[in-house]
Amino acid sequence: MCGFTGFLDRAGFADGEALLRRMADTIVHRGPDSDGYWVDSEAGIALAHRRLAIIDLSPAGHQPMLSADGRYVLSYNGEIYNHLDMRRELETAGAIAWRGHSDTETLLAGFSVWGVLGTLQRANGMFAFALWDRAERKLYLARDRMGEKPLYYGMQGSALLFGSELKALRQHPAWRGGVNRDALALFLRHNYVPGPYSIYDGILKLPPAYYLEIGPDDRTLPEPVAYWDIAEKAREGHANPFAGSAEASVDALDTLLGDAVKIRMAADVPLGAFLSGGYDSSTIVALMQAQSQRPVKTFSIGFSEAEYDEAHHAKRVAAHLGTDHTELYVTPQDALDQIPLLPHHWDEPFADSSQIPTLLVSKLARTEVTVSLSGDGGDELLCGYNRYAQGYDIWRRLGKLPRGMRKAAAAALRLTPGRAIDTVMKAAPSKLRTLAVGDRLLKLADVLDVERSDDFYRSLISHAKHPEQLVPGAREPETLLTAHDPDWEGSDFRDRMMYLDMRTYLPDDILVKVDRASMAVSLESRVPLLDHRVVEFALALPLAHKLKNGESKWPLRQLLYRHVPREIMERPKMGFGVPIDHWLQGPLRDWADDLLAEDRLKREGFFNVDEVRRLWSETRSGRRRWHYHVWDILMFQAWLDAQRAN
Repeated sequence: MCGFTGFLDRAGFADGEALLRRMADTIVHRGPDSDGYWVDSEAGIALAHRRLAIIDLSPAGHQPMLSADGRYVLSYNGEIYNHLDMRRELETAGAIAWRGHSDTETLLAGFSVWGVLGTLQRANGMFAFALWDRAERKLYLARDRMGEKPLYYGMQGSALLFGSELKALRQHPAWRGGVNRDALALFLRHNYVPGPYSIYDGILKLPPAYYLEIGPDDRTLPEPVAYWDIAEKAREGHANPFAGSAEASVDALDTLLGDAVKIRMAADVPLGAFLSGGYDSSTIVALMQAQSQRPVKTFSIGFSEAEYDEAHHAKRVAAHLGTDHTELYVTPQDALDQIPLLPHHWDEPFADSSQIPTLLVSKLARTEVTVSLSGDGGDELLCGYNRYAQGYDIWRRLGKLPRGMRKAAAAALRLTPGRAIDTVMKAAPSKLRTLAVGDRLLKLADVLDVERSDDFYRSLISHAKHPEQLVPGAREPETLLTAHDPDWEGSDFRDRMMYLDMRTYLPDDILVKVDRASMAVSLESRVPLLDHRVVEFALALPLAHKLKNGESKWPLRQLLYRHVPREIMERPKMGFGVPIDHWLQGPLRDWADDLLAEDRLKREGFFNVDEVRRLWSETRSGRRRWHYHVWDILMFQAWLDAQRAN
């Protein structure tokens, strides 16, 4: 796990290494062990690398690295888990004098023998890289299949800038960096900026499973090319579903996920795992412990607020499995202290508040290990989120009603809260006031007023339903969630939601959260459930196996019960969240007041001031539960402050 950055400017440049050092110094947290630079001013290419040594700690793993034949130069972030298998295949193709045992060297040998596409198709890992072909004077940028590792790129003047984090690109003198108002509107809808967009004009995210080839004659950036197509894998899975019984699917998952865990336990540094006590992380830890000769180091954090605390569940799982468990109970102040750090670590507006506990547990794990496995991905692959059950059930009922009837009902519901709910709630018993009836009615109005299932799903996962009203002059760009896909016509709506989450929410929210939180403290996080073999298996698994007898993630649950008794695990599903609504009315109130001050909002000119002030006023007073909407705006405002400071 490392970080890299660089630029391609065929118009030429001076002092390339000094500039690279400034860029790379901003991402030292991604690679504190060493740095490296490679510059060819005549060709216009410059590559920098910050190393977090995991495999082959010797200088033989130093980057940027040249291939043995001298043709390729690689700056790379991530891990190739099957690189030893790739080495054996390469050795059968001819004699290779290996200089070390790093996966970086394996990749370079693969490029020389199989080409870039052939190597990408063989590699099982998480990665992003910049590869320079000295013979053809071509630059390749590539990213792993599911989007575990980030890669930003874009033209600024004559220079193509690229790197693991935006803060590195901002150090280049060609940087312009205007805020993309359309991307800001997308951010307010999703609480993250969905790919391929970034918050900056002219800067993009390379999509997962794509690579970009920039040749010497390219005057504009070519379109990225997929080397693995999740849409195609989904079609194949539906056309040729897993033919075994539900019980056989558990055995198949055991084999696949067991191997995915095994190859992710290879490291030349201390290794452990995050353990929340939920099904996903508990399964990963159980499979780790089953393959380990010593107790696996596990880490969890707890909160004093009972509705947010899972640490006692994690402790029971750890005790049963016999792990070397460390837990830390954090105070509200511990969590609040992280908030000023968020804009720097995430580097782009990001408002999933579970980033705070993720950062805290990463800091805890880094005190003892350099690599930590996590259980992310299980909900998207195996029908775990509530929207796949409750959301589907709502649409199944509402979708049968005539559209005109639903529109009329939605209009009536939108009128009701504004006129009557406030009065009714003030007079209601305190228990009823906590139910936020007005907010629930507004949410119901939104889901009633949709035409098709995809619109219903988009409404479910949206924060701001009409973000253009909050960002004057913005126009939401098209995304995967607004595109019609005929391949899914007639398919089960739940399969469609899982697929869309795999393409959007997973890479742009969940994996961004995990990557930035772990790398902020120089910790490598590995995600076994996102091994592409497991993903392809899940895409082919019938829905009846994933959701069986009313239990979501049924194969994963049964697999875990082979290691942990059911009675330890059976409890309501919890999220990994923090009490944002309470904080905004308490310790964060003054901070929010400052960021949302009327004169400031007018001066900056990004938002509809009256609408933002209304949302904040109603949240501040407790009249409405707009805290997620307000948190999105606050995270943008805090990010904006951080940009001015740098």
